[in-house]
Amino acid sequence: MTPGVENTKELFLRACRFEPTERVPVWIMRQAGRYLPEYQAVRAQHTFLEICKTPDLAAEVSIQPHRVLGVDAIIVFSDILIVAEAMGLPLDVPDSGPVLGNPVRDADGVRQLRDFDPAEKTRFVGDAIRSICRSVGPNVPVIGFAAAPWTLACYMIEGRTRGDISRAKQMLRENPSLVRELLERIACATAKYVQMQIEAGASAIQLFDTWAGELSAEEYDSVELPATQQIIQSLSRESAPKILYAKGSVRHLESMAKSGANVLSVDWNTDLAEARRKLGRTVALQGNVNPSTLLGPVEEVRRAAREAIERTGGAGHILNLGHGILPNTPVENARAFVEAGKTAMAAARS
Repeated sequence: MTPGVENTKELFLRACRFEPTERVPVWIMRQAGRYLPEYQAVRAQHTFLEICKTPDLAAEVSIQPHRVLGVDAIIVFSDILIVAEAMGLPLDVPDSGPVLGNPVRDADGVRQLRDFDPAEKTRFVGDAIRSICRSVGPNVPVIGFAAAPWTLACYMIEGRTRGDISRAKQMLRENPSLVRELLERIACATAKYVQMQIEAGASAIQLFDTWAGELSAEEYDSVELPATQQIIQSLSRESAPKILYAKGSVRHLESMAKSGANVLSVDWNTDLAEARRKLGRTVALQGNVNPSTLLGPVEEVRRAAREAIERTGGAGHILNLGHGILPNTPVENARAFVEAGKTAMAAARS
């Protein structure tokens, strides 16, 4: 195609559906954020939540990586705790990290959570997606997202997002039926929330399961998987592709494949070639370069991108990192990652 007019939406959707593509599409988790000077300029004038809840601001920072790096997909700028806030937990985001008021600690806490209409309570997310779509046109995919149920439950129980989920694990051990009830409530709310994003124009939806690796295989299958399936099964098979990311995916890969997701996004501890061998062509893969690789020399960044694609042969593969990009990543390294991914298959054919 003529440079500048490539239909990356079609490229991305074909990869999600394990259909043939000329090359592997590339984007980066947390691509809209702190490593970009353009984002820092906006952040200097507005709080994090102000950006999330102001559609024009959210659209601007969402589009920045597409403009600066040339990524093939745009993920809407938001936060996974928006659903928790809409369910009744006050949200604050100081520089030390997000904090949820009134954390869920007992049955009363679970039952006091409210249902909400996403088109009303979280309309700003849908409006941001609509604004992005208007700005970039019909040939660029926009990704909506939400937390997977177990991960959002962990944050709702702990009240913050910094590392320790011991209270959530204790609740799961002592009162698994209450945790299942909480996850079911979250799944119902999340299903409507991501459907709203699709209706606003999202080409795909990604569920982030940051704390999946803290679950045993039995816990994942009995607690997390049914709630995740509840979300995915609520969306029609003909709607936007569903991507499931799990940190600690190597432990749960085959169970994740039962979720109904079109794409499994895996962390850097998961061998892509082994994942492809196990899963065959039943599901596409996304990932999975270690984010710390992007802190090293540019040539190592390029090599890591090419090697990730080699492990899948480029089929049913969306190149990405195995977790979010680190805030101290040089912009030129992020750009090198994207460029290497875009040219890898062409180079292999030449």
